[in-house]
Amino acid sequence: MSRFTLPRDIYHGKGCLAELKNLKGKKAILVVGGGSMKRQGFLDKAVAYLKEGGMEVSLFEGVEPDPSVETVMKGAQAMRDFEPDWIVAMGGGSPIDAAKAMWAFYEYPDTTFEDLCVPFNFPELRQKAKFAAIPSTSGTATEVTAFSVITDYAAGVKYPLADFNITPDVAIVDPELVEALPAKQVAYTGMDALTHAIEAYVSTLHCSFTDPLALQAIEMVLDYLPASYRGNMEAREEMHYAQCLAGMAFSNALLGIVHSMAHKTGAAFSTGHITHGCANAMYLPFVIKYNAKDPVAASRYAEIARRMGLPGASTQALVNSLCRKIDHFNVQLNIPKTLQEFGIIESEFKEKIAKISELAVGDACTGSNPREIDPATMEKLFTCIYYGTEVDF
Repeated sequence: MSRFTLPRDIYHGKGCLAELKNLKGKKAILVVGGGSMKRQGFLDKAVAYLKEGGMEVSLFEGVEPDPSVETVMKGAQAMRDFEPDWIVAMGGGSPIDAAKAMWAFYEYPDTTFEDLCVPFNFPELRQKAKFAAIPSTSGTATEVTAFSVITDYAAGVKYPLADFNITPDVAIVDPELVEALPAKQVAYTGMDALTHAIEAYVSTLHCSFTDPLALQAIEMVLDYLPASYRGNMEAREEMHYAQCLAGMAFSNALLGIVHSMAHKTGAAFSTGHITHGCANAMYLPFVIKYNAKDPVAASRYAEIARRMGLPGASTQALVNSLCRKIDHFNVQLNIPKTLQEFGIIESEFKEKIAKISELAVGDACTGSNPREIDPATMEKLFTCIYYGTEVDF
């Protein structure tokens, strides 16, 4: 038996932020990030809509990128003090992810991160509050997913939290919130969305419910991402919807080793953070070539290429067309092809890659990858990505 879970309501279209006034409750806590929503006026709008609906509103501001355990605990305490019946999270993936974890600790103060880290082990939520999510980027799709990532900086560990309980009740996908996104962020989040959809389509847990969502998301990204990157607002609106569709697919089908590798390399090198979407974009063509050595995975990639109208008379030719298309996108979006081109120091790469490979194999996303991998093979794959050499194993 499989399960397919989405938010109870997904509102989309320009101005749908106003749906906040129709939430039924007495108190709402609004969780936001570093200030872009305030600067652009959307925070004030959200507060006004909630108050118009008759709710008392409290703010929890300043959730940092890659939110910390400490921030989650502070937010949970703020919720216990205020006792909201709605948690509304607005911003990029970080404030929404943080608010999901806060929700669990608000309702169950005695639970621990260790308890929540066991996949699909959350206590039953919605005992005190429901959850609404409003994304301000077009990539993570956390507004429709069962996932959250929280960082313990003291231990140097990222906690991946997974449970259908934390799928929001309401998602408000308003494209007006992404109109001011910087081009680089459009590129990285857009390639994150493409990776979500492709990995969901070839995942070992894909099904008839997730496949149409993944294919539609892939088609929309290929149609609209370059124009969105160049500042076309109609294309940017479509990208906001595409990433949400990709999220619906991967929340239920899960992901693969592109994400495992991106999770474990983001903060691994002294030359600076590898933004998650940038890492996904670099790794995706190499992983496709690795996975396509498996005949079932190859047929799935070929089906993507065929549906997208890419050329190829054979399965292998179609797989190659898909990889070329992704490479072409990366060039258009000014994304490096290799880790060496990104700027990772060769000696540091060689020193750290064995441990990184071991951690990547142990990542939660590896289990649903269509081809198995061990640490030694993962190291070979990373080496191909570092130098840009052919994946022939």
